[in-house]
Amino acid sequence: MQVKSISNKPSKKQLDKSNRTILKIAGKRITSQRDLILEIIRQGEGHLDADEIYRQARAIQPRLSLSTVYRTIKALKKPGLVEELHFDDSHHHYEMKSTTKHYHLICLGCGKVVEFQYPLTRYVNRDVPEAKDFEIVDAELRLTGYCSQCRQV
Repeated sequence: MQVKSISNKPSKKQLDKSNRTILKIAGKRITSQRDLILEIIRQGEGHLDADEIYRQARAIQPRLSLSTVYRTIKALKKPGLVEELHFDDSHHHYEMKSTTKHYHLICLGCGKVVEFQYPLTRYVNRDVPEAKDFEIVDAELRLTGYCSQCRQV
């Protein structure tokens, strides 16, 4: 089986949908703050934490507060638009919910996060529930180790 690396960038199809359409479909009131925060998460390089989202948003809307960022993230998580990721115990990261299930490699040295897909997880999600009479709602695979650059140090 082959491990497939994937990009965190939204697909062209995702980018074609406006933020306003996404918010409307999710039943969320459209505000300039929600629109901006959603755009930052959609266009984000890597996995952004709330502080980074706040810094980027504040550069565009100086009156925006950190509490608005947290409230907006919570509002976007509820209908499943945004996913909260736990790479370490100190804080959370956020990304757009993807239709393609993917997993993360996390470097313990530099904190680099690499997304990947692996077909074995399809079998686990199919076979385990049947064998154990268990309904899986979600699965998260997070592998930690050291990237090639950190191993060279």
